[in-house]
Amino acid sequence: MIRVLIADDEALVRGGFRMILEGQDDIEVVAEATDGSEAVELTRQSTPDVVLMDIRMPGMSGLEATRRLVADSSDEAPRVLILTTFDLDEYVYEAMRAGASGFLLKSAPAGELAGAVRAVASGDVLLAPAITKRLIEEFVSKSPPGQEAPPFVDLLTDREREVLLMVARGLSNAEIAAELVVSDATVKTHVNRILGKLGLRDRVQAVVLAYESGFVTPGATS
Repeated sequence: MIRVLIADDEALVRGGFRMILEGQDDIEVVAEATDGSEAVELTRQSTPDVVLMDIRMPGMSGLEATRRLVADSSDEAPRVLILTTFDLDEYVYEAMRAGASGFLLKSAPAGELAGAVRAVASGDVLLAPAITKRLIEEFVSKSPPGQEAPPFVDLLTDREREVLLMVARGLSNAEIAAELVVSDATVKTHVNRILGKLGLRDRVQAVVLAYESGFVTPGATS
């Protein structure tokens, strides 16, 4: 069973998510939190696999709560799936830097919620291209590009650099596989090797590193 904690200050939202998730055979909602502080406390008590985290909550924000949860170096640290309206959330990029493993628009169809939870719980990162591209353009462009090729480039093969560029553009494994004419499994192997060589936790950190280091610049398409 995938254990989930829902953190949102709106009771109706929490109730709706609980109803959807508890209708799944492989998902169990173990706790609900009304703010970031409660989310951190209840996470330590209930040890969920995934935390559905709203960014905007009274008291401690979902952003700060994400930082604290991800900073926990124990094996029981959960993966955080950020709930966002995006257009109103200027902190989404900061959530990426804090270590969130995925983002789900609150306007997304109900059927996407369970799939998002499963993806994040399995170690994948839910970073939709629509979110990634707009996010990178609006927020990462504030970071000055590097003047020289970042030192990590020498650690990667030519194909791994190519894959990292596509990851930073927000392409999924399937889309990368189609462009490179290889299998999804091959792409996943390349991504895992990139993360291992660069000491990164997940795909989100790879996107942040690629842009902040100047390896990719906002607006680049190749």
